[in-house]
Amino acid sequence: MEYKARADMDPRYQWDMSHIYANRAAWEAAYTEAEALVAELPALEGTLGASVESLKNGLDKLYAAAQAVELVYAYASLCKSGDNGDPDNQNMEGKAVNLYVAFSTAVSFFDPEVLSIDEETLNGYMADPALSGYRHILEDTARGRAHTLDAKGERMLAMLGDAAQASSNTFDMFESVDMTFPTIQGENGENIQLTHGNFAVFRESKDARVRRESFEAYFGEFKKFINTLAAMYAGSVKMDTYFSDVRGYNSACERALFSNNVPVSVYDSLIDAIHEGLPTMKRYLALRKKVLGLETLNMYDLYVPMIDDVDFTVTYDQAKDLVKAAAAPLGQRYAELLDEAYNNHWMDVYENKGKTTGAFSSGVYGVHPFVLLNYTDTLDDAYTMAHELGHAMHSYFSSEANDYANHDYRIMVAEVASTVNEVLLSKHLLATETDKKKRAYILNHLLEGFRTTVFRQTLFAEFERKVHDMYKQGVPLTAETMNRVYRELNELYYDGAYVNELQDIEWARIPHFYRAFYVYQYATGFCSAVAIANHILNTGDASGYLKFLSTGGSDYPIEELKIAGVDLTKPDTVKNALSVFADTLDELEALLEEI
Repeated sequence: MEYKARADMDPRYQWDMSHIYANRAAWEAAYTEAEALVAELPALEGTLGASVESLKNGLDKLYAAAQAVELVYAYASLCKSGDNGDPDNQNMEGKAVNLYVAFSTAVSFFDPEVLSIDEETLNGYMADPALSGYRHILEDTARGRAHTLDAKGERMLAMLGDAAQASSNTFDMFESVDMTFPTIQGENGENIQLTHGNFAVFRESKDARVRRESFEAYFGEFKKFINTLAAMYAGSVKMDTYFSDVRGYNSACERALFSNNVPVSVYDSLIDAIHEGLPTMKRYLALRKKVLGLETLNMYDLYVPMIDDVDFTVTYDQAKDLVKAAAAPLGQRYAELLDEAYNNHWMDVYENKGKTTGAFSSGVYGVHPFVLLNYTDTLDDAYTMAHELGHAMHSYFSSEANDYANHDYRIMVAEVASTVNEVLLSKHLLATETDKKKRAYILNHLLEGFRTTVFRQTLFAEFERKVHDMYKQGVPLTAETMNRVYRELNELYYDGAYVNELQDIEWARIPHFYRAFYVYQYATGFCSAVAIANHILNTGDASGYLKFLSTGGSDYPIEELKIAGVDLTKPDTVKNALSVFADTLDELEALLEEI
């Protein structure tokens, strides 16, 4: 199927960019204003330490400029996501990125200058009520004292910002715009153009031929360019390592986690706990192989629902009702905001030519969040919508409760709210569905959530760690060396499935790898969400969770999660989630015996 151009899509199912700026001319005017605010920032250099008033004045101007720049960038980035191939969108986003780099360069003196203030004097400033709104930010800056360069060094690193994104930008344009996939035969023999969006549908096909051919065609296309893709990712790893070395971290992983004040031990203990849970995964794969009646369980057989003859088509309108019903335990206000998202064009629903693949939510302070979907009427799409709306509500509550400087929650907690919605959706479906086959289907889906979000993302996290360590140790990062690492991890995590050589190159299609050491938070987020959702459903009390949603960036993630009853510095959260995985598997095995 040939997807429509964006201009030909039904605007009822598209987000409305006029909520940010009325039109492109208004964006240009805002760009000019933001540029002027950025131009004023260098004059603040040398003034920050003079007094409490001087420091507050500098912070006020810095965050006013940051807010203006972010709004300009949000509009450009969202427009481009809707159609990456549009030259106007490319130009707009390019200008916005340049403005971001100019802003980063203009404020590069800030951290070194704050840290040049005598520690006792700075502590005195932070105790002043006039700086109460900036206290956490200043404490966080002071925490980075050992990893901050002098003003000249920080300026040089800031100027490198745009070039450092070259690998990521190249991957985005190559994967979203330039890559095309062959035509394959659907279940009824019809010729269908393979795309990023419908590949996810084909790999769930009941027809093994369709699963195999879509897998071979999709991954085969990536394999054609595997050396180029390896060079792209190697470039990203090298930049990660450069920045960590220059700033004096022990590893790129430590640098990535430091920004959220998360000890590397949390990363390591996640991997260790998941390794302990691999025997249960092996048991799940054996059940899948048995139920599907396969002599060999291939990697392309992992996504097909194990339960036959279950029609779980979920249209977009049905998904809206379903998500709202599942989120009912979160209270009336949450439900009202979901209606607002549905009725006021927060979401861009269907795939069009040039549209960014996958799904995301983007919070826009002072406006509302925007959600990108590529909806294809499956239950998975309903889960994706619930997931992204979880992000959106987190952004909304955090923006509502905090000023701009403190509104933005950190990556460490970013996947919690989204996954709470997914868990609530599973629990709602299981509580309301009596048909045994459909219940089995839902249990299978919940198990798949564990497999893809806890086990698979931890596999990704381990791959990132190993590849970065390889480079640090002087091992060349080539397609061959990275394929080998990925194969070994697949054989470890998917013991019982056949790992063919095309699976070895899956790492080359994962965009999150260009945001190093991000994906482990999907796993910790899912485990945290299981604990939070179970607490809400067992007690009827969502107050701690709703308070957590409103904390924004006012504290460190691990401390914010404690408000919702989760402590990731202890192994209990991950281990308890793995027991839920085992219990769910037990329930599915018993139910399948009855069917």
